[in-house]
Amino acid sequence: MSMSTALSAGVSGLTANATKLASISDNIANSGTYGYKRVETGFDAMVLNQVRTAGIYSAGGVRTSTARIIEQQGGLATTSHPLDLAIAGRGMLPVTSAVDFNNGRTDLPLMMTRTGAFRADAAGVLRTDSGLVLLGWPAQSDGSIPIMPRDAMGGLEPVQISVNQTAGDPTRNINLGVNLPATETAVGASGAPLDLKIEYYGNIGTSDSLDVTFLPQPSTTAGMSNTWIMQVRDSAMDPASNLVAEVEIVFDDSASLGGSIASVTPLGAGAYDAATGLLTFNVQGGPMSVDMGRPGAQTGLRQLASSFSPTNITKDGSPVGNLSSIEVDENGMVRATYDTGFIKTLYQIPLIDVPNPNGLISLDNQAFQVSPTSGSFFLWDAGDGPTGSVVGYAREESTTDVASELTDLIVTQRAYSSNAKVIQTVDEMLQETTNIKR
Repeated sequence: MSMSTALSAGVSGLTANATKLASISDNIANSGTYGYKRVETGFDAMVLNQVRTAGIYSAGGVRTSTARIIEQQGGLATTSHPLDLAIAGRGMLPVTSAVDFNNGRTDLPLMMTRTGAFRADAAGVLRTDSGLVLLGWPAQSDGSIPIMPRDAMGGLEPVQISVNQTAGDPTRNINLGVNLPATETAVGASGAPLDLKIEYYGNIGTSDSLDVTFLPQPSTTAGMSNTWIMQVRDSAMDPASNLVAEVEIVFDDSASLGGSIASVTPLGAGAYDAATGLLTFNVQGGPMSVDMGRPGAQTGLRQLASSFSPTNITKDGSPVGNLSSIEVDENGMVRATYDTGFIKTLYQIPLIDVPNPNGLISLDNQAFQVSPTSGSFFLWDAGDGPTGSVVGYAREESTTDVASELTDLIVTQRAYSSNAKVIQTVDEMLQETTNIKR
């Protein structure tokens, strides 16, 4: 009968509004939780009788559906720690369970989160206090990231930082800016060599040097020959066989290009590329490049009527240094800075994206996992594809709008009271029906 269905509809209304009240309370309770994604409760009508019979109607009531709005992004709050990470834009950080990691599981579950306060534990593993371990791709010794699978977590490893580590950065590139005195190539010049020592750092942090000798070639006729022989020796090698490069350099003396290199001819060891201006050779620790300058360029080696002067010599590399800080840049690169000024890439943190973020399975501690509804995940470089950038010194705030939730709370309370009134009314009507017999 219609009266009984009205009673059932009232009960379903109480249940539905109680469910909405639970979601509102959850949202308000987590209004200060970093990375929290608010829950929405929707109502759907239930229709039991669609037959248009006069005087008969069966109330179906209401049912609820809840959904966590994961794709909604919260505001970013600045912090004072470089390993407080958040995402500006789409994407999530790859993490795994600290419990599974501590228990030695090799098949670690792939989880994801939008933000986290990661700190190094006693073993140097970056994790949150809530039990999420940060995952990344380890860099090679030269700081490059090898090609990794993008649709599987096979290449991901827990990010582990040795707090007391030291590192050295070997020298591989030198920029050589030197002025050679043009008068040393004139008729009757002494032809005395000009020596230059350039320090460089070896593979294990040793301090070695390139001993560069410039040999002027005095002209045998009137004027200047503008020709020099440059020899490069490596102090780390046997002095009897440490000549690693020897080239003949001819300088231009024209009105437009006077003083710049005209040509470079290798005389034995070493190779010169006129397109780049690089002289390449092998020292004790491996290959090295010296930027001498391109023919016609106004940088690198010059020959002018002035004194011999190394005007601009720069190089990469550094001696052995101690770790001073760890930061994550916007591309997800975990970089270690040492007290010598050397910066080394240790890991790359990719960003996870799925076709339907709202379909992810919600876990404790603002973590999520893929599901059939979310679709398969893909690992992007931060800033590529649909993903945003990684932000250090920041946390993502809760997406809860307290004012909106309190408004919904008032509406829900009124709706609950109204449904309770319906039940009370049906009860009174049933009581009246029972009294008819008396």
